[in-house]
Amino acid sequence: MRVNRRTLGLTALSLATAPWLARAQVGAAGSPLRWIVPFPAGGGTDVVARLLGQSMARTLGQTVVVENKPGAGTLIGGDAIARAPGDGGTIGTVDVSTVALAPSLYAKLPYRPERDFSYIGGTTVFPFVLVARPDLPARQLGELLALARQRPGELKYATPGAGGPNHLGMELLQRTAGIQLLHVPYRGDAPALQDLMGGQVDLYLVNTAASLPYIRSGKLRPIALSMAQRSPVLPEVPTFAEAGVPAFEAYAWQGLAGPAGLPPATVARLNAALNQALGADEVRQKLAEMGVEPSPSTPEAFARHVAQQTARWGEVIRMAGIRLEA
Repeated sequence: MRVNRRTLGLTALSLATAPWLARAQVGAAGSPLRWIVPFPAGGGTDVVARLLGQSMARTLGQTVVVENKPGAGTLIGGDAIARAPGDGGTIGTVDVSTVALAPSLYAKLPYRPERDFSYIGGTTVFPFVLVARPDLPARQLGELLALARQRPGELKYATPGAGGPNHLGMELLQRTAGIQLLHVPYRGDAPALQDLMGGQVDLYLVNTAASLPYIRSGKLRPIALSMAQRSPVLPEVPTFAEAGVPAFEAYAWQGLAGPAGLPPATVARLNAALNQALGADEVRQKLAEMGVEPSPSTPEAFARHVAQQTARWGEVIRMAGIRLEA
């Protein structure tokens, strides 16, 4: 589910001529559209949902109300989406953890991603960048890998929690590059970044939305971007492939879903409104300021992406022997 700027522009252009979108009531007549976010208010996911919700509300002619349901590694929010009435009145953000990682991480889930959701479309990609404390004696990826091989198991890397895409990305890196690091999980980005800047940990594979201010201020040193292409907000930072570790990608992605069984016409209306929002100039500008990339897609393409990512990261989880309790 990569960003195609030409497709994005064409999608927005074609949808702008679809007057039926303005009459596209979803859910009960006269009721607002409920958007569940499985993260706390004020974070990057919440900001994106409110930004897209405002744009979609204008298109649909209907109020969109964001409801935060954080906890249990996004399972609480995911379960709320899956259990919602199937009239289209409740939708929500699902991310890589909610639908692709959870089936392999947990012995029991309150929902089944392949059965209990109607996938509407992709929303955004949060690129990951490997950052280091400024005084680490390695400025480039090659130097970092050499240091890690000299000191196996000594360099510490932070994550915002066990089992998330940051953690799995670093597990994949260790296997790909033949190094051994020490995992230090935190409860979110903020404490992890503070300890990284304070020197308590050495590395962090973190999304650009959370780390960009600290990189620009010189408080953190960017090493490599774990995407296929360089980021417009960090054009000087090489990708892992450019820095010598080919075929390594790890990032957070999100999409929009509703409960299983949504009428196809409802899914189509929501997908069209979502893609129009992602193509709007003001939305794209605000996402770019956050270091976040829009990732519009069809419902079918997003469902395939979920399945592909489930298979890919399921193998990493099994190899690493990671299991969590909900």
